Amino acid sequence: MSKHALKLIPSSTEHADVPNDCKNCGAYHLCMSLWLKTGDSSLLERVVKKKQVFKRGEVIYRMGQPLEYIYVIRGGSVKTCVSTEDGQVQVMGFHAAGELLGLNAISNREHKCEARAMGVTSVCEVSVERFEELAKKDPAIQYEILKIMSAEIHHGQELLLLLGKHNAEERIAIFLLNLSRQFEQRHCSATEFTLCMSRSDIGNYLGIAEETVCRIFTRFQDDGLISSEYRNVKLKDIKRLEQIANQRPQRSVRQTNVASLYF
Repeated sequence: MSKHALKLIPSSTEHADVPNDCKNCGAYHLCMSLWLKTGDSSLLERVVKKKQVFKRGEVIYRMGQPLEYIYVIRGGSVKTCVSTEDGQVQVMGFHAAGELLGLNAISNREHKCEARAMGVTSVCEVSVERFEELAKKDPAIQYEILKIMSAEIHHGQELLLLLGKHNAEERIAIFLLNLSRQFEQRHCSATEFTLCMSRSDIGNYLGIAEETVCRIFTRFQDDGLISSEYRNVKLKDIKRLEQIANQRPQRSVRQTNVASLYF
């Protein structure tokens, strides 16, 4: 999500000692704005109250839980989902390092979904109360969070379009291409990565059966578009995937280090 953030701080003011996972974070410019404007690193510590690490499968917050923090993913990946009255579970999204969780709970101070770690995941807990106090005083912070929320809305619109206008094969192709672009933006391999979510979760998210997901992955592999072993995926023919997705080529894929899914 950090690609959508408004750059408030010139690169010349960036500190070399800032961790890379912070520089790639969706809240980076918010934190740096607080730090650089006040010169008080303790202020940042009072807003980002503490950092936590969750093991695979552990719940970060539950549906209906009161809102206390906005969570910023430092490393790992998170699945958000909702449970319906009849006990069904719907996957709402997969979230990467640098993304913010819990923004949709601000309106009525209650989490609208469950967030669960898909692997070992570290998060920063941002105090909503302290954050709102500072946002009231600083229009730049207000505008930054507005940009982040706008990106969330845009993502939701894209998902509706994906589910409403594309068949199962196109959905899988678009899903893989979106992962590719997100990895590239994080300076990881755009062609080789590990999916931390199951085929069942992918199908749930994309609105298709798990068996269909497996069948399409097998077809893509047989056709030479990808190679897949368990959750390790290599995209071998980006152009053909883009043709299936009905997308025009947007960039040339560069080779970098193999990455795990932080999406």
